[in-house]
Amino acid sequence: MEREIGSREKGIWQILNGTKNIYLKKLSNQVIVITGASSGVGLVTARMAAEMGAKVVVAARNEEALKELVNELRQKGHSAIYVKADVGVEEDVKIIAKTAIREFGRFDTWVNNAGVTIFGYAMDVSNEDMKRMFDTNYWGVVYGSKEAVKHYTERGIPGALINVGSLFGDRGTLIQSTYAPSKFAVHGWTESLRMELAKENLPVSVTLIHPGRIDTPYTEHATSYLNKQPVHIGMLYPPEAVAEAILYAAEHPKRDMYVGSQAKLIQFISAIFPRLTDKLMEYIIPPTQYDPNRPSKPREESNLYRAAYGMHERGANIGWKRSTSMFVKASKHQALFNIIAVGLGILALTKITRSK
Repeated sequence: MEREIGSREKGIWQILNGTKNIYLKKLSNQVIVITGASSGVGLVTARMAAEMGAKVVVAARNEEALKELVNELRQKGHSAIYVKADVGVEEDVKIIAKTAIREFGRFDTWVNNAGVTIFGYAMDVSNEDMKRMFDTNYWGVVYGSKEAVKHYTERGIPGALINVGSLFGDRGTLIQSTYAPSKFAVHGWTESLRMELAKENLPVSVTLIHPGRIDTPYTEHATSYLNKQPVHIGMLYPPEAVAEAILYAAEHPKRDMYVGSQAKLIQFISAIFPRLTDKLMEYIIPPTQYDPNRPSKPREESNLYRAAYGMHERGANIGWKRSTSMFVKASKHQALFNIIAVGLGILALTKITRSK
């Protein structure tokens, strides 16, 4: 995308936008692109978007799963197409955009959801594996973001760019210590891009999703340097909660959407008490990252370099599996969200003060 846009496109944008507010279409009138749609959050988001009337373009490396998903949606009367693509390959991402435009004439929301992870201590993980993870988690987001911004500015009509970050994009961690930097990069890219677009009054709503721990096959697909199988243990949120946040942002411009109070709470405490948070993470994180009763799957079975199995929404995680995220629901109502955020902050400060 060239830095300057033409006067015609800018004029259309200013009339629609008033230079400040972005007005997005109802989902029932949208074409939505979703990467990483063969399982987990992407799969759930595609199904929910289709049920809400959106035309869906799903992308992933697992072509068999994508075919099954598109057939399922079409049998229910929904409009859907798929693109087999590796988001770590720039040309593949361009093909996603070209296919959406060829089939539907446009797209209105682009969701950068595809992601992979590695469980292992930083000094143990190979540089090759780290680079491959960044290809998917960071460069895939960059490629998708550029295609979305280019399309919206060329049309001169507002659209949504939604990047799925992580709890560990706000705060470093142990064991997923090479995954966290890839999400830090996503967060930094998203914030920087948002500011540049806003400065130039370009017609793009940019949202960063901050999921807590989500019950998906994410851990089953992970590359593991551990002896035991990676797993989430503790309080878990359903993938539907992330999908709810994504689809709300597709219709309503939002800067950030936190999924689960744990995501916001850890970000808040870390900003105020970073050293204390380090100690808490050192104590809490390691035993919640693996199943002591299951040996780790071989690394070659992970999805780092190839597609893993698809069409599964949930994983084999252990713990309190929430049915929804009240934090997401509160985020739809700013006054309620502010009350809850302040309440969590006071609760956290009280507990920390009493523990001293």
